[in-house]
Amino acid sequence: MNQMLQDPQTETSQPTQAPPPVPQDPATEHPRFAKPQRVAFVQACWHRDVVEEARIAFVREAEARHLTHVDVFEVPGSFEIPLHAQILAKTRRYTAIVAAGLVVDGGIYRHEFVADTVIKALMDVQLRTEVPVFSAVLTPQQFHETEVHYDFFRRHFAIKGVEVAAACAETLLGLERLRGQVAAGIVG
Repeated sequence: MNQMLQDPQTETSQPTQAPPPVPQDPATEHPRFAKPQRVAFVQACWHRDVVEEARIAFVREAEARHLTHVDVFEVPGSFEIPLHAQILAKTRRYTAIVAAGLVVDGGIYRHEFVADTVIKALMDVQLRTEVPVFSAVLTPQQFHETEVHYDFFRRHFAIKGVEVAAACAETLLGLERLRGQVAAGIVG
């Protein structure tokens, strides 16, 4: 808490008035949705401390963009995300699904294979269900389990969280307009 210190010798005879409200920058005002939107955020637990930075940043930016209903789901790794995304999309409870994971070299599968497979499967879910699916599933060319790399990727995932929230909100606004035009017979 900030406190203003005054010189005890100085007396103020007038009550202090609150400063005038700071005008909002219209550029930061985001459009509102006609109907409430509910988003599922599916997060891989592999390297959770890195991946959760995307979720934290996503939720913060989503709220600023009037996406206030975000349900978080965790899966063991990125390979498990598409099945969860498909089941969630089929419920019709969610207007969008966001996937976040860090795919690194190691284990049985090569990281390029896993990342490509996950991205293609997420695209299939989106096209089959008509529920938009967004990806913050990242695969670095080189990842070493050092504090420097962890710090770098935590920051990178925070940036990706903001970017995916913006893409999600903008897409949902566009789909809301498009579906309204289709219903009105303007587009068909």
